[in-house]
Amino acid sequence: MKTFHAALTSALLTASLFAGHALAQTASDQKDVKVFDPAAIDRSVDPCANFYQYACGTWLKNNPIPADQASWGRFSELNERNRVILRDILEAAAAAKTRDAVNQKIGDYYASCLDEKAIEAKGLKVVQPEFKGIDGMKTPADLAPVIAHLHRLGINVLFNISSGQDFKDSTAVIGNADQGGLGLPERDYYFRDDERSAATRKEYVAHLARLLKLMGIPEAQAAKQADDVMKLETAMAKASMDVTSRRDPASIYHMMTLAQFEGLSDSFAWSKYFAVLEAPKMDKLNVVVPDFFKAQEALIKSQPLAVWKTYLKLHLVSSQSQLLPTAFDKEVFAFEGTFLNGVKEQKARWKRCVRATDGDLGEALGKAYVEKTFGSDGKQRTLEMVKKIEAAMSQDLDQLTWMTPATKTKAREKLAAITNKIGYPENWRDYSALVIKKGDAMGNSLRANEFEFNRQMQKIGKPVDRLEWGMTPPTINAYYDPQMNNINFPAGILQPPFFSKTAGDEENLGAIGAIIGHELTHGFDDEGRQFDAKGNLADWWTEVDAKAFETKADCLISEYSAFTVGKDVHLNGKLTLGENTADNGGVRLAYAALMNALAGKTLPAKDGFTTEQRFFLSYGQEWCTNSTPETEAMQAQTDGHSIDRYRVNGVVSNLSEFQKAFSCPAGKPMVSSNACRVW
Repeated sequence: MKTFHAALTSALLTASLFAGHALAQTASDQKDVKVFDPAAIDRSVDPCANFYQYACGTWLKNNPIPADQASWGRFSELNERNRVILRDILEAAAAAKTRDAVNQKIGDYYASCLDEKAIEAKGLKVVQPEFKGIDGMKTPADLAPVIAHLHRLGINVLFNISSGQDFKDSTAVIGNADQGGLGLPERDYYFRDDERSAATRKEYVAHLARLLKLMGIPEAQAAKQADDVMKLETAMAKASMDVTSRRDPASIYHMMTLAQFEGLSDSFAWSKYFAVLEAPKMDKLNVVVPDFFKAQEALIKSQPLAVWKTYLKLHLVSSQSQLLPTAFDKEVFAFEGTFLNGVKEQKARWKRCVRATDGDLGEALGKAYVEKTFGSDGKQRTLEMVKKIEAAMSQDLDQLTWMTPATKTKAREKLAAITNKIGYPENWRDYSALVIKKGDAMGNSLRANEFEFNRQMQKIGKPVDRLEWGMTPPTINAYYDPQMNNINFPAGILQPPFFSKTAGDEENLGAIGAIIGHELTHGFDDEGRQFDAKGNLADWWTEVDAKAFETKADCLISEYSAFTVGKDVHLNGKLTLGENTADNGGVRLAYAALMNALAGKTLPAKDGFTTEQRFFLSYGQEWCTNSTPETEAMQAQTDGHSIDRYRVNGVVSNLSEFQKAFSCPAGKPMVSSNACRVW
């Protein structure tokens, strides 16, 4: 379950990269995986014309997108090796005759998820109690307790409620009320007037109608109800804030007393809602998008109760389709997987059940994963590299010509205060209160959702736990948290092809080193720079420095907005600004760390490439990815990360160090005539 707090966390990747595909290669082959692979290069391409194609061309040719994937890249390869490890752990836990409490939970959760025969036999009976509660609503006042109950079960309807650090007091955990409840990926999907968007809206309504027919609603009635739900969601979308605007922390911070918040939508029975929610008493909370709750008031008054009932049931069924009869599972995949993302086939059941177990019991499964995979020296090796890159960032701050001494002092304070979390949590999560029953797949999922929701809610009013992780240990990703002011590297990503004990410094720094630099730079991107060393939203910049930063950031916005996907979809340079800043800064920092390590020495070429070339090739190859056109178009419109080929070419075209390494003359595509640099 995603908390509001996580909404500001700057992760390296979008989750869509991790759809599963079986490999012939297993976890035991990991030792053969290279950080830099000369065989991946397409030597027919001029690196100064298209470095991404040069670095990845042969790999791209030899690694087409599997039928059950939206994309396939180097991260995907590692994810599959990890998935095999997790499956082995789960199968052993499921089959063991004698088990401790943790293995009972992860084993029975996984086995129940796999048991399609039992799921099919139960049919819709598993959600009938929830349907009964929804159908029992008699007046609009009854909406509140029903929605509260669905929120406890992790169902995204109407709005979201969560906990998170106070932007202005990072020691305090407060409640957050936010927009939510949409079935399409982002609010602008309801309003774009291009041909694809119009087709998406039409197909979405048809998809809802098909779900309703599976729920037993006659065809003509299902079509009408689906259309009514689409109109409701469109009204909700109109009141929602778009993803680009949400990147500004100030735009999503509106502290209100509880009475002020409730007054935004006083037809909603808030006392009943909070009674069912069982959250700690809140005198005040952050209302992320006040206009959304003002619009909610009008919707409660104008929308028939029957429409709300249909809407709630559809979102419940959609969110839990994997644990319903096959027809529901296939229908949701047909729309979300095939139509929206271009995926041809559903992933194997075991892979989806591994992912579900990791999602609901991540630290229980993660502890076993760490014991099996993460070497005792893993943390130390990574921390040593982090220190080298932090030193490079300190040097970069000293050398900046556009920042005044006063702001530099504050920046150094923030850099010195960044903490590093590597591998896995110091304190493992206690799941003893979560009941997992073999043969009850739906119940396990809903109880796990409720367990996590309650865990998040009970944080309100308590001290911030700075040791908590926002990703599970097997996750192949990393993130920076501006309110915690820390970087987080799960054990999952600290493996080849991103890091290897047998690789040279130039390879490791080009791959995992650039990722470390990426996360450090997030502390000083357009979002991160608004938080101080303690994680508070505070302006520590002089006016002249802030203007200088914005000028440099505008260069990146223009550069990346010119990149296109397909015929006419442009990247959103404002939406991707933070990630583009981090990509450019991260590679610079990692390269500086390499130069510091070399201390002026020139090492002999290896595999026909200089040390500097191998650094850039290691960076380029970690982003080798094939993606469906549908996925790329969606990413361009909704994701804060640029398309992978632009994460490579956009960066190197701004770097004179790259151009020197590959002897690129002026006028070549990888030599920007207006090179952008923030950090």
